[in-house]
Amino acid sequence: MADANFKKLFQKLVKHPVEAASLFIALGVFRLLPIDVSSNIGGWLGRTVGPRLSTSNRARRNLRLAFPEISSAEIERIVLGVWDNLGRVLFEYPHLDQITARESGRVELVGAEHVYAGAASERSAILAAGHLANWEVMAFVAAQHDVDLTIIVREPNNPYVQPAVDKLRGMSGGQRISKGTDGARQALQLLKRGGVLGILFDQKMSDGIPVSFFGHTAMTPAAPAQLGLRFKSDIIPIRTERLGPGRFRMTCFPPIEHPDSGNRKQDISDTMEQLNRLLEGWITEKPEDWLWLHRRWPKATYDAMEAKD
Repeated sequence: MADANFKKLFQKLVKHPVEAASLFIALGVFRLLPIDVSSNIGGWLGRTVGPRLSTSNRARRNLRLAFPEISSAEIERIVLGVWDNLGRVLFEYPHLDQITARESGRVELVGAEHVYAGAASERSAILAAGHLANWEVMAFVAAQHDVDLTIIVREPNNPYVQPAVDKLRGMSGGQRISKGTDGARQALQLLKRGGVLGILFDQKMSDGIPVSFFGHTAMTPAAPAQLGLRFKSDIIPIRTERLGPGRFRMTCFPPIEHPDSGNRKQDISDTMEQLNRLLEGWITEKPEDWLWLHRRWPKATYDAMEAKD
């Protein structure tokens, strides 16, 4: 108990403040650099440090589950690309307002008419996206194109970092609501008013629903389907691709079909199956764009894979 209390106190008084101070300094410094230089430094740091971290072993296991036919060399190439992308994401943060400015020409926008139609509809709209390329781009691009988008976000574990994160995200315009009970209530009110809600649906959620993902059952956030079916919202899949340092393509797809079998549980599952199939296709095309570093499948699935080796 004493050790646990000391750890909490150390985290509160030393670790978190030092992390926050380091972040503030880094953001200030990299804001002064040209966008491409900042992104390239982040990519280099990611490639240099990331593959050596134990977290990379999780990415390797995920890749073996998703793509059992690829070689170890290909897995290492993808892991390197994942860290390159993540490093760039972090060092592009101070520049997101410049990257996504319409006059910058750094974001190629495809299919914007689907979002415009959803935003104009009285039924509301849900933009369903994943942690692909730089996932923060979506909110900034929406604001640049006069779409009043509200995003559901997970707050950082370090409370001292929150002001910097809020400031950076606030540059985009739009609104953010935190995950949790209050956030869920706000999301319901927003869609009831006909608003536009952004949801990232690609990470493990313990209280989600079981849906196949790359051939293995994965607990999947059901919110896009649950909310979409409840409010008859347009569910618009959004894909962001990295084209280069600080350069992206954001593709807005036509709204997916709403199943209407009368069996709500099955309709929700079928809707999330549609979204997962789309996400699988995007990841297969550019696997290094996705965030492979979290545990996406149940422990038993990993154990079964390793038992076969």
